[in-house]
Amino acid sequence: MASSSSHAHNKKYVYDVFLSFSGEDTRKTFVDHLYDALDRHGICTFKDDEKLQKGKEINDELLQSIQDSRCYIIVFSKRYASSSWCLNELLKIMECHKTNGQTAFPVCYDVDPSDVRKQTGSVGEALAVHKNKSESEVGKWREALKAAANLSGWDVRKTANGHEAQVIKLIVEKVSLELWPTDSYVDENLVGMEQRMQDLDRSLEIGLSDIRMIGIKGMGGIGKTTLARAIFDKISIKFEGKIFVENVRERASKFGLEKLQEQVLRGVLKDERISVQGVHDGRELMRKRLCGTKVLVVLDDVDREEQLEELAGDPNWFKPGSRIIITTRDEHVLNIYTVKWIHDANLLSTEDAIRLFSRHAFRKNIPTQEYERQSHEVVRYANGLPLTIKVLGSFLRGKNKSEWSDALARLETTPLKETLKVLELSYENLDDDYKNIFLDAACFLRDWKEDDAIRMLESCGFHPRNDLRNWAGILYAVSIRMSPTNIAGCGFKRKSNVSWLITCNKMCRFRNHSWYFLEGLGNMKKLRCLTVKRDKFKSDVKEIDMKGPVDESWYVFGRFWKHNKAGRYFPNSLQYLHWEGYPYRCLPKTFEANNLVALEMPKSNIKQLWKGEKVIEKLKFLNLSQTKLRSLDLGLTPNLERLDVGGCRKLVKLDVHGGCLKNLVLMNLRYCSKLRSLKLGLTPNLERLDLRYCRELVRLTVHGGCLKGLVYLNLNNCKGLKSISFIEQLESLEFLDMGGLNLKEFPNDIITGHSRNSLLELDLSFNKDIEVPSSIGNLHKLVSLNLKGCGKLKSLPGSICSLQHLTTLDLSYTGIEELPEDLGQLACLEKLFLSLTKVKHLPGSICMLKHLKTLFLCELLEKLPEDVGQLESLEILYLHGCSDLREIPNSICKLKCLRRLYLRRCGRLEKLAEELGNLKCLQLLDVRETSITQLPQGIYSVKGLKIER
Repeated sequence: MASSSSHAHNKKYVYDVFLSFSGEDTRKTFVDHLYDALDRHGICTFKDDEKLQKGKEINDELLQSIQDSRCYIIVFSKRYASSSWCLNELLKIMECHKTNGQTAFPVCYDVDPSDVRKQTGSVGEALAVHKNKSESEVGKWREALKAAANLSGWDVRKTANGHEAQVIKLIVEKVSLELWPTDSYVDENLVGMEQRMQDLDRSLEIGLSDIRMIGIKGMGGIGKTTLARAIFDKISIKFEGKIFVENVRERASKFGLEKLQEQVLRGVLKDERISVQGVHDGRELMRKRLCGTKVLVVLDDVDREEQLEELAGDPNWFKPGSRIIITTRDEHVLNIYTVKWIHDANLLSTEDAIRLFSRHAFRKNIPTQEYERQSHEVVRYANGLPLTIKVLGSFLRGKNKSEWSDALARLETTPLKETLKVLELSYENLDDDYKNIFLDAACFLRDWKEDDAIRMLESCGFHPRNDLRNWAGILYAVSIRMSPTNIAGCGFKRKSNVSWLITCNKMCRFRNHSWYFLEGLGNMKKLRCLTVKRDKFKSDVKEIDMKGPVDESWYVFGRFWKHNKAGRYFPNSLQYLHWEGYPYRCLPKTFEANNLVALEMPKSNIKQLWKGEKVIEKLKFLNLSQTKLRSLDLGLTPNLERLDVGGCRKLVKLDVHGGCLKNLVLMNLRYCSKLRSLKLGLTPNLERLDLRYCRELVRLTVHGGCLKGLVYLNLNNCKGLKSISFIEQLESLEFLDMGGLNLKEFPNDIITGHSRNSLLELDLSFNKDIEVPSSIGNLHKLVSLNLKGCGKLKSLPGSICSLQHLTTLDLSYTGIEELPEDLGQLACLEKLFLSLTKVKHLPGSICMLKHLKTLFLCELLEKLPEDVGQLESLEILYLHGCSDLREIPNSICKLKCLRRLYLRRCGRLEKLAEELGNLKCLQLLDVRETSITQLPQGIYSVKGLKIER
């Protein structure tokens, strides 16, 4: 049957469906209901006029209508075969079905399919009335009846227990799927949409009978509506009622929620007579009338909880199997409404951004060669926001190079109007507190990592962690490189008495190009945040005199190197102080630091915080990494939460007083190579402890139970550590790195001490003497196991195959000779590394690893499993240096996700399978230093493939 032929799907048709039926039997009953159902689902259907069949001969116009229809529904009834009109319709239908691939669906109404096939029973009696017709003509009719009856269709009496309404529903669903296939089609104009839709499909799970609400969140212009519309078009046919409500925020404000309720009711129930007199009336109507309908409702651009309450109400409003999709800029709305499935509408990747831009600027998928560099500049500016990319692409289409250059230069100082509208709308919807965060971030935090920015904002009295939904606009302001001048000129105002916007132009001028002497820091009585970053290059030196009082709350000096007394005078109003390369050995005595919450002085000359002792009650964040620090008394910082002294190679003493660090959650001491002992006091909230490369650390003292909350512990290359028995106490541990400790045996404390088996990642790399015990299977939550470089490890216990959550297993540089036969039981395994092992053969069960994405194989491998093509998720196959490998199984051509295939130095490999061109996702094929003289011809048809020869 040719129902899926490309000809049928690509041709333009006048009608979706042609109905062939006997008017005497079914026109006013079954066919009438079927036609109505098809029409309600938007399926354009040809049903001949009752008057047409009064003539005896089928006319050319009707024959043309058959040719112009995509599908046919043939309703066989008792008197169908008695009509030469119907039989000639059938002849034409079967001709089009056979030659053009148009799809025909037989429906047996009150007749048995076998009677249609054999022309017996009532069908035979009806056909007998044509005794005056020639044998040739009747013979053609018989063949057509037989061929049609052999097609897949419905016997109404035996389907859905004979309930005609249910049968009609099944017919409409089947025809809809034929007309609009849902599994493979994605509009090629929707760049980057396919993966987004696949992710959303996994949450929708259309086949399940529960009622689901799915949220799509993201900033304006990022493509939420486009994604919702694409998924709506794809799946709507599977629902009894459907409606896409656009611009809920704007339309609710203009027309009221009752009008939107009316739209939902009319759209879902296909009844334009419905009228809603008020919001309460609308709620009652929706509750009573929608509960019997399986619906798909999309509520686009929701920004208030009450909108969801009035338009989606309670899940019990809807019939099981219903799906409600909500798009919003504000995740808080979804959280309040306890929406379980929430998806981020992410920014486009660089590749997709270039494709989208090229579509609008050049009407093709890649930039014109002479504009390639400028195109990448535009894409970098847009930073993945689809709205900006489309607007710029359309704006630049047809313009010459000088006009492109002017436009790009202007964008650096004047952001795109359409983008600012989106940004301003996001800004206006923020609370005052978040508006201040926005302005601070857009003006000063443009190059900061998110964690650093959050920590700084917390230091200044904000609460950004409470609701990161409001960072969408902030992050995009950062992405379009808006300067304080841009912000000040675009209508964004701070509701406070701080006047930094008035002087932002001056600030922009003196932050970009030179070093500065600054003597007036002590006079800035309201300064909350000071950040100074050292430049590597010298330039002209300018002086700025700020000896008078300054009413500013922010200063960022990007190029601060030479200074006279600047670092000796800090205002006590400071809450956040970041000075990279601070030149002095300690902080000034005059600095009381009463309000200081965060102190960050990495790569500085500081050796101690103060001369003498000074308690800093409010200090939460301390970063003195890569400094000349020699000792630190943490008793002076009783409320510290994060300590980073990583890379302090002269640090020999760290005092931790008992009970003084109850708020500490992170300690970074990595590369403190002179530290010999560490005695942790009571640190009940410590979550992360990083001691990697503390090579001289001999003793780590832990009070009983004080590290019960520790989640992350890194002891990599702490070669001098005498005892690790304290690990048994760490019942919350999820990440443990003990690589390079020269362990003589497997640390069983890892397993015996974990009654709750919380460990997720375990790194025992380069402990060459250890063997893996069978008790490893008790770590049933383990996700990653690294045994790289354990040279004496010859085999693995079978119990390792019981680790059902394991995604990464690294056995490279070990003495492993063979893998467990049941390796295929590692159902979640995604990455397997076997480089430089002694494995010559792989167990057949490896082909059962349906989620395996990365496979690195060893140089001694002699043969790949014949069924390697069953690794349906494999993306990277690394066979570099497999000198004994003679052939690659043909089944490799089934690896539809394969992106990289490394065959370099497979010296005995002479050919590859002819069907290798089926690997449409392949990006790199490395066949250097092999015996392959000719590649399969089909491989050259793979778009974007790089071949290393």
